[in-house]
Amino acid sequence: MHHRPGVRTMSLTRVVLASGRCVDLAELRFASTYGGMPDGYPCKPVNDLVIEELLRSAERTYPTTPIHFVPPRREYPDQYAGAYGPVEVLPPVACVGRFRSAALEPAHDPVLYHSALTVVWFQQSTRIPSECDAEASLRGVDWERLARDHEL
Repeated sequence: MHHRPGVRTMSLTRVVLASGRCVDLAELRFASTYGGMPDGYPCKPVNDLVIEELLRSAERTYPTTPIHFVPPRREYPDQYAGAYGPVEVLPPVACVGRFRSAALEPAHDPVLYHSALTVVWFQQSTRIPSECDAEASLRGVDWERLARDHEL
């Protein structure tokens, strides 16, 4: 059996999960959470639509990779409640990241296989998550349960 030499793919950054597993961020898309907001104001129905569209977009963009959604912190500034309920605000930056790591299945050839997962989350800025300096909710992703192995 002929093996190609192991070449570590270049990634944007590496994130260390709470489990200790290192995952490489291969691709990252930022969007303004409310950039395409319909008429109205940030509230639960609008936020649910924003999240739903973000997940649909991630599934279209990465059809072969499992998608994991990290639920965002929702804030309720004390303002009036309009026709759609109280004001509810999500963090300003929506993120879709494609992560890769070593294969999950020990029987898989580590040169020919990798594990992959697309993660959708929200954060306060456009800062690229790095090493241990990533949102706790992102670092808490259960890679072993959610990711899937792919042959290169």
